[in-house]
Amino acid sequence: MSMSIRNQFPGTVTAVAVGEAMASVKVRLDGGQDITAAITTDAVKDLGLAAGSAVKALVKSTEVALATGPVEGISIRNQIAGTVADVTTGGAMGSVKVTVEGGELTAAITKDAVEALGLASGTSVVALIKSTEVSLAAA
Repeated sequence: MSMSIRNQFPGTVTAVAVGEAMASVKVRLDGGQDITAAITTDAVKDLGLAAGSAVKALVKSTEVALATGPVEGISIRNQIAGTVADVTTGGAMGSVKVTVEGGELTAAITKDAVEALGLASGTSVVALIKSTEVSLAAA
């Protein structure tokens, strides 16, 4: 199935903590990074997720923030280090492609943010993704 979601990362579920309505699912991406997805318990059941399940983690580019280094004292659990591969800007927005272990991700951020952070090819960055913005699909 083709999708408009640019960021699609294969991985394996390492842990599932199920609550009354929501669940926290930890995934080891094929690139070696660990991420957490907060999804409904119904989704966990529907997808049959358990430790060892193969999944694809999906993140819209508009849900990826960038920082020029690791961020401490923040509730965002998913921080993936990488290097800017390409930057394209328009009148108001920018698209930043970031090379990470095992692949590439795209962040859609404002042109002002691109300029303020000095983002250019070769810049080291950390992609920040809230766990509530990570969707999972059975692989």
